[in-house]
Amino acid sequence: MNNRIILFIAGFLCTSAIFAQTGTAAKGAVRVELRQSENKYQFYRDGKPYFVKGAGGSVYADRIAAYGGNSIRTWGTRGAEQVLDSAQKYGLTVLMGLDVARERHGFDYNDSVAVRKQLERIRGEVLKYKDHPAILAWGIGNELNLQYNNPKVWDAVNEISKMIHQLDPNHPTTTVLAGVNKNLVDHIKTRCTDIDLLSINTYGGLATLPRTIAASGWNGAYMVTEWGPTGHWEGLQTEWKQPIEETSSEKAAVYRSRYEYGVENDKDKCLGSYVFLWGQKQERTPTWYGVFTEKGEESEVVDVMQFLWSGNWPKNRAPHLYSFQLDGKKATQNIYLKAGTTYPVLAVVSDPDNDKLSYHWELLPEPTKVGEGGDHEDRPKPVVGVFFKATGGQVTFKAPEQEGAYRLFVYVTDGNNNVATANIPFYTNN
Repeated sequence: MNNRIILFIAGFLCTSAIFAQTGTAAKGAVRVELRQSENKYQFYRDGKPYFVKGAGGSVYADRIAAYGGNSIRTWGTRGAEQVLDSAQKYGLTVLMGLDVARERHGFDYNDSVAVRKQLERIRGEVLKYKDHPAILAWGIGNELNLQYNNPKVWDAVNEISKMIHQLDPNHPTTTVLAGVNKNLVDHIKTRCTDIDLLSINTYGGLATLPRTIAASGWNGAYMVTEWGPTGHWEGLQTEWKQPIEETSSEKAAVYRSRYEYGVENDKDKCLGSYVFLWGQKQERTPTWYGVFTEKGEESEVVDVMQFLWSGNWPKNRAPHLYSFQLDGKKATQNIYLKAGTTYPVLAVVSDPDNDKLSYHWELLPEPTKVGEGGDHEDRPKPVVGVFFKATGGQVTFKAPEQEGAYRLFVYVTDGNNNVATANIPFYTNN
């Protein structure tokens, strides 16, 4: 018997003994249970009902707590100790992500040695963090169904879940899917029977998710682990195949309606959600998925989340953007510009608190290399020297000399760390 097996058996027996003697969570850990009463499911944390009001991302934990949220989600264990301690400090829990290799990145689930090595790595991560009081549940992998062909990935997820349940009797397991359908659920129900609940990432489909879940054949509990604006793959596009992004004010409206229809309407089975992204990232644009700017400024979406989590609006609210136009045209109108020619730009914005507004304009070329499933993207470098005669929400803009696809951005701030954002894609011809 090798040392690794001996250590595993010893750890399992020790954990089981502690749990058997106390009947409660091991020292440090806070027990989380998934309870079912007829057709209703509910998390219980430390014996009390717990509905997840969460955000994806580990920055600004203090703001989550201050605005009425109670949980954060990670995608892996990098920096996990700091994330967990920060969450504990602010009274938050953590859906701790466990990074499981993706087939789209070249992992072969027919390679039993590689699969076993992955299991051993994740075992070490679980042993390291399982007794931290901020742990809510374990998220085994993220969007493993995206661009995959080998259903053996679900066998691997099931083995990881079994291992977790042996080592950690205090926290449920889940796996995070990119959308959901019957074929996928059939694989999960056949090959991945050990997980306690499903987790779904969805964007435009959130409002109809309860019906989609029912049609897929999943009758158990679930969480929504990513949700937000209309995704770049599911909304309108320009004639040159660039996605059209909603303004921050349009996003605020759809976040509220989708949450009310897709999360609050199915509390019998939906255990809560994690809004995406509580932070900022470059994914098609620097503003698409983050509810903050790179400077930490809060968009109107953050106001909506505070209302959805707490029932209260913030005392000072973000600016509201009514219209953004380039040469008298909106983002949906397939704008073609002539290189070197000047055009008028207009942003119509108001502030609910009558704060003085400041305008920042930016021009970015469209990214030439984009990721899938949230993979890393580099932020394009701004094109400079193209804005003139800026007055309030108006500026004169000179189309860049180089032919290609670009995007014009406006950032409108109120002096109180709040912002409205919008962008218009256009194509420059020589």
